Amino acid sequence: MRCLVNLLICAGCGELAERPRLAEQAPEAAVLWCIHCGHRAEFRRLPLFCVTGPSGTGKSTVCRRLPEALGGKAVVVEQDVLWLAGLRELPDGHPRFRAAWLQLAAMINQSGRPMVLCGTVAPEEIEERPERVLLGAVHYLALVCDSAVLAERLRQRPAWREWDEQRIAETLEFNEWLRTEAPAVYPDMTLVDTTERTVDDTLAQVTSWFATRND
Repeated sequence: MRCLVNLLICAGCGELAERPRLAEQAPEAAVLWCIHCGHRAEFRRLPLFCVTGPSGTGKSTVCRRLPEALGGKAVVVEQDVLWLAGLRELPDGHPRFRAAWLQLAAMINQSGRPMVLCGTVAPEEIEERPERVLLGAVHYLALVCDSAVLAERLRQRPAWREWDEQRIAETLEFNEWLRTEAPAVYPDMTLVDTTERTVDDTLAQVTSWFATRND
């Protein structure tokens, strides 16, 4: 069992890497190289599984049941737990927020289990980050829904969640983009329509998607 430490801090000299650098790459193993002292450290480079999609499509509901459904083969987390001041202010994909999650995923990988990250994210917000090299393949599954049904789901949410009509309209736009354009832009992204699916059926779809890619 490996200690879950920050991989950006060199074990040799203690310097913090602004951009992680790999000396070697392999499907499940890699070697980090420190530009300050030349220290090399092996680490596990496992895949990341992203369950994305607009709010209201069922991500949180599925996330709660995934750990048991996956039989402990992955660490399932909901990304909103880090949606905090200091991480969410910056625009353009919230780089600090994304960087924090990629570093955390890389740390959790050292336990020998990959992470399933449940939360809204576009592939470019991950693929263009320097921390991306810490992970193996990144797989994307998006939950989508009929826009009229999705709008009604969001309007029925508690007032404290602050779903006004402008925010709903922005969410519907993202939903329609995923349904119509995402497959062409990201051919490896899997879409699951939850408009008429039961939670059990959606859970089965996500579980099967994970199983076919976690080999």
